[in-house]
Amino acid sequence: MPTITTKDGHEIYYKDWGTGPVVTFSHGWPLNSDAWGVQMNFLVQNGFRTIAHDRRGHGKSAQTATRNDMDGYADDLAELIEALDLHGITMVGHSTGGGEVARYIGRHGTGRVAKVLLLGAVPPVMVQSEANPEGLPIGVFDGLRRDIIANRSQFYKDFAIPFYSANRPNAQVPQSLLDEFWLLSMQAGLKNAHDCIAAFSETDFTDDLGRFDVPTLIVHGEDDQIVPIHDSAHKAAKLIRNARTLYYPGLPHGLTATHADRFNADLLAFLKS
Repeated sequence: MPTITTKDGHEIYYKDWGTGPVVTFSHGWPLNSDAWGVQMNFLVQNGFRTIAHDRRGHGKSAQTATRNDMDGYADDLAELIEALDLHGITMVGHSTGGGEVARYIGRHGTGRVAKVLLLGAVPPVMVQSEANPEGLPIGVFDGLRRDIIANRSQFYKDFAIPFYSANRPNAQVPQSLLDEFWLLSMQAGLKNAHDCIAAFSETDFTDDLGRFDVPTLIVHGEDDQIVPIHDSAHKAAKLIRNARTLYYPGLPHGLTATHADRFNADLLAFLKS
């Protein structure tokens, strides 16, 4: 398997397909790089080089007990980018992966970055506080931690339903997609998935977003039941200089799977703009 070994001694798995301008993909919780397969294959067919890694503790990467936080995730991504000597990258991040991309820019800058696309991304901060009264109460995330420890298999089966808005009237989400979500999620280490909840919900990316100085597109489904649009995309768009926005009425958090053709076309248009 293609891997790099990080400075703290852990293996990070990645896939590297195609040739041409480089697009990196950072996946959502608790999935892995396989979640980007349709997008990667599509872009390869359109003349791009696509690279996606499994976040530490997820998929085929090492299930480390340490650095399961946004700084660790961003530094792993930086080490991968440096190891492959990538330049002129378009960085694409979904959900937790959007936080990973934001923290990468906050810690490592945009010297190797040409564009950014944040999709259903968690920044600027998800959890409710005095500074963020519109956020989700900490009890929501405590519940995730409780349920993942109690029965992670059942939790992932249940979590897939709002992830794809399969609970909406007239939803047409195949059982096979829900099954795939469970399969990918079960590849994440229990501690890693548990620790990542704090990373994606409690990390404040406000300062990171202020360091964006490349063309940025913020994409979000307006029926996102996992990362509510009003407390994420709407706020991030005000914090990133000259950010463009693309909001999909009625679309879910997992729109890369439920509406792949639509998203792929918009992604390609952004890459070529």
